[in-house]
Amino acid sequence: MRTTSSTPPVAGPAASDLPVEVLIGTGPLSIEDVVAVARHDARVALDPAALAAVDASRAIVDGLAADPEPHYGISTGFGALATTFIPGDRRAQLQASLVRSHAAGSGAEVEREVVRALQLLRLSTLMTGRTGVRSVVCETYAAMLNAGVTPIVHEFGSLGCSGDLAPLAHVALAAMGESEVRDALGRRVPAASALDAAGIAPLALREKEGLALINGTDGMLGTLALALHDLGALLTTADVAAAMSVEGLLGTDAVFADDLQALRPHPGQAASAANLRAMLAGSPIMDSHRGPECTRVQDAYSLRCAPQVHGAARDTLAHAASVARAELASAVDNPVLTPDGRVESNGNFHGAPVAYVLDFLAIAVADVASMSERRTDRFLDRARNHGLPPFLAHEVGVDSGLMIAQYTAAGIVSELKRLAVPASADSIPSSAMQEDHVSMGWAAARKLRRALDGLTRVLAIEVMTATRGLALRAPLAPAAGTGAVAGLVSGVVPGPGADRFLAPEIEAVVGLVGDGSVVVAAGGAVGPLR
Repeated sequence: MRTTSSTPPVAGPAASDLPVEVLIGTGPLSIEDVVAVARHDARVALDPAALAAVDASRAIVDGLAADPEPHYGISTGFGALATTFIPGDRRAQLQASLVRSHAAGSGAEVEREVVRALQLLRLSTLMTGRTGVRSVVCETYAAMLNAGVTPIVHEFGSLGCSGDLAPLAHVALAAMGESEVRDALGRRVPAASALDAAGIAPLALREKEGLALINGTDGMLGTLALALHDLGALLTTADVAAAMSVEGLLGTDAVFADDLQALRPHPGQAASAANLRAMLAGSPIMDSHRGPECTRVQDAYSLRCAPQVHGAARDTLAHAASVARAELASAVDNPVLTPDGRVESNGNFHGAPVAYVLDFLAIAVADVASMSERRTDRFLDRARNHGLPPFLAHEVGVDSGLMIAQYTAAGIVSELKRLAVPASADSIPSSAMQEDHVSMGWAAARKLRRALDGLTRVLAIEVMTATRGLALRAPLAPAAGTGAVAGLVSGVVPGPGADRFLAPEIEAVVGLVGDGSVVVAAGGAVGPLR
């Protein structure tokens, strides 16, 4: 599952609530800043005070470049060649050669928003004044972002150490006027032509600059920032879908009571249960089977334990966000200029902190989707759906109803389980054993992105199935919250009836989940959900 759709999952604040211009200084960007620039083309501006600090650190590099003693990254080779001294008249070639040789990606194009995110985050690190580049390098990256000139980056090439070398090298190469880019209209054109059309002079790199442009965790971090933004709303959507299923399957909401949830005080669980209570409040369907005559003692785990699973995913999301915030506040480069003027080698480029949480989120995504698919399946089984027709079919035997929609969800869930296998548990040595342990964080980022697309589709199938199930409970009416979502879905998918071409209907509901419409509809009926 590739997320090359023109309508990727959208979550968190609406686009209208995001900044239209992001000021980049020495401080960290926020996740919202990254989303605004990467996805919604917010302009970037450079803080003059930070640019002055960039120039001050560059003066240190220029001084060391004139020193006859070798200094790593300034007057030496790189990696396994770190002890090789490079004469002054060859250093411009050294930096350009570094970028050209490291732009060795292969495979499909990486999504535009991911490329813009990684370019923005590299610019943010350059603006800390800890990398030793000239201010013109920062200005060139900002101008490219503002002009919509997006370097073509390929899916394979990064081991996540030293950071995302190949993806960042493709960006740097485009800034040099080499390779290819997508222009503001999405056309694939030579980088030199796009820069010229935008009035941007190609960079001619000097000492340290090539290294500074490629040595960071920006690709995996940019993907993480976008994923955090998206997954928040998908987890709220999972609560909405679960509420619709509990209601449509004649389950009980008693287990979601606040005092019962408080016995296990995980914050994510409390938030999820609160959403379920809000969505089911005042439901005539729920009221129809309350009282002593109700024989339902305990619902299946996929209904009863939704707050526990969704809540655990929420808490995982919160942990990942804390890691992202620390990384957004970082100045990752090697070597790095310290505030007191030293140039020091370090290992901060290692992607392990980001890689771990990318993998952790993929595990949570797979589990939430797995539970959603089980609720969908219960709707279709007449032995478990409490009076609904098999497969919610119109004419049983002639019609298959939503049978194969569940197959689609099951196939996606199986894929998500494979994507949940950690990439960060793997490592492969490179650079003549100098880089003998790597994070594989870029691989973790790529599979999480595919996993989020899968979760969006699985939840959409549950919402579509639950909408039909609720319609078949007529004349009993759903709750205000679940009814609002069912009404939204009914606007793009016809109600129960004879078999129809299902694929377009599934995609229509995928769109409602992906663009946040489901959460908006639910919140409009019951108030803001958590």
